[in-house]
Amino acid sequence: MVHFVGAGSGAVDLITIRGKRLLEEADVIIYAGSLVNPALLEYAGKDCQIHNSAYLHLDEVIELMKQAEAKGLMTVRLHTGDPSVYGAIREQMDRLKSAGIAYEVCPGVSSFCGAAAALKAEYTLPGVSQSVIITRMAGRTPVREQERMRDLAAHQATMVIFLSMGLLKELTEELIAGGYQADTPAAIVYKATWPEQKVIRCTVSELAVAAKEHDITKTALITVGYFLGDDYELSKLYDAEFTTGFRNGDNSNGIHEAGR
Repeated sequence: MVHFVGAGSGAVDLITIRGKRLLEEADVIIYAGSLVNPALLEYAGKDCQIHNSAYLHLDEVIELMKQAEAKGLMTVRLHTGDPSVYGAIREQMDRLKSAGIAYEVCPGVSSFCGAAAALKAEYTLPGVSQSVIITRMAGRTPVREQERMRDLAAHQATMVIFLSMGLLKELTEELIAGGYQADTPAAIVYKATWPEQKVIRCTVSELAVAAKEHDITKTALITVGYFLGDDYELSKLYDAEFTTGFRNGDNSNGIHEAGR
């Protein structure tokens, strides 16, 4: 069996209980060494074989999994954050399926969740934004024409932008072309939840300058939107006059709703 495990956003104690157990039980661990906190490898058993996939290409990763499976060993493929977000796991799972090797996925705390915690922010504020767009700038890896940054920015939703620290000038131009004002609140969160975490608050127009001033060139997320501001509406869910499926409002209109 191969287990794809989300390592969490950085802090060692943000891995799930299941993920920690799988690391402890693994015979082989293949971890994303450029991003995963190496302290998590301390959960591995003393006889566990550990491989850093930063030095491997896809075929080599799959070959390690096949070798382990042939020996009846259990493999953990340790990915940063949650494997479903920029984890490149689909191509691995398809190879395993073709080889007849069973696999499962253990979710993790994504860095976009860690960034919100670092910011002490709520992405989905009533009256501000009820949608979160997770995306990236086109670089060496392209994005589809339908997912141009300016077109996504036109929604004026909360945006969390991965893998784009080297393109901040272009990002700013795209965000403004999409309709964000130059003074729209933004923030750069470097290594969210790691001990060396940094949070830099700025505006859309200041992104490149802020990153340069703080010498941040990689391993950071950019967040954009008015969720970083101070104006929002209170949640209906906890409004004393709002009826839900669990309680009657003081001045109810008779509508039952369990959401916002």
